Amino acid sequence: MARPLSAIAREIRADWKKVNYAAVPYLDAMASLESIKDPYYLDSGSSVVAYFLANANSWRGEKAREIKKELKAMLKAEYAS
Repeated sequence: MARPLSAIAREIRADWKKVNYAAVPYLDAMASLESIKDPYYLDSGSSVVAYFLANANSWRGEKAREIKKELKAMLKAEYAS
């Protein structure tokens, strides 16, 4: 079972000290979602995660690699279903 997106967002904020301005709205949205299947206003949770990943290139390090891998796996599972 995948972790809640809100828990992942908290972990990202704890590790990424200067969040890229372009990633902030998507990180904020992830903080209010439990699942990648949840809607966020007119967007899907999966699109929020995809846009976050597209804007998180400047976040680096071991924790960043782990979490990005986890989010990509969630997206892959969502698109496969």
